Amino acid sequence: MSTDSSSTDPVEKLLRSARDESIDDEFHVTGVMMQYYEVCERELWFVSRHIEIDRDNVAVVRGTQVDDSAYEGKRRNVSIDGTIAIDVLDDGRVMEVKPSSSLVDPAKLQLCYYLWYLDRIVGVEREGVLAHPTERRRETVELTDERVEWVEESIRGVHRVVTSDTPPPAEEKPFCESCAYHDFCWSC
Repeated sequence: MSTDSSSTDPVEKLLRSARDESIDDEFHVTGVMMQYYEVCERELWFVSRHIEIDRDNVAVVRGTQVDDSAYEGKRRNVSIDGTIAIDVLDDGRVMEVKPSSSLVDPAKLQLCYYLWYLDRIVGVEREGVLAHPTERRRETVELTDERVEWVEESIRGVHRVVTSDTPPPAEEKPFCESCAYHDFCWSC
């Protein structure tokens, strides 16, 4: 049985959806979904089902406060296609602000996805900055070929998770105790 791989590949599906090409089964991915995919596939599944997290969770509140107050006056929020929301520094670089570097890979994947989206969908190449203001740390992030591969494999992984009828099994991780979804995973 032969199938057209471009019509079934989640990366192609996302690209076609974002370019408003007519397809039967649209597919959209947000930066937060990419972050959740890297942190915990179960958390991603909950988010994809609009199961709302506890906004009063200490970790959520802390992250929001740091994001709201960091680099005031030096960045502006930009929404693209109603799919991604990025912060752009006054010098044109894309910034992702996180309260700590404890989960640097998920934050870096989210930022790389933004850079990939800008490049592949909008046609704009940008450099990124991953910032941890409470630690006074900043890292320049560029979209290398290796990172493009990481982003595209993660898009395929996001598709696999969000199209599944059931959540992935709970998996004990070091940060489960502070997760806003803790009760969904461990209260049974």
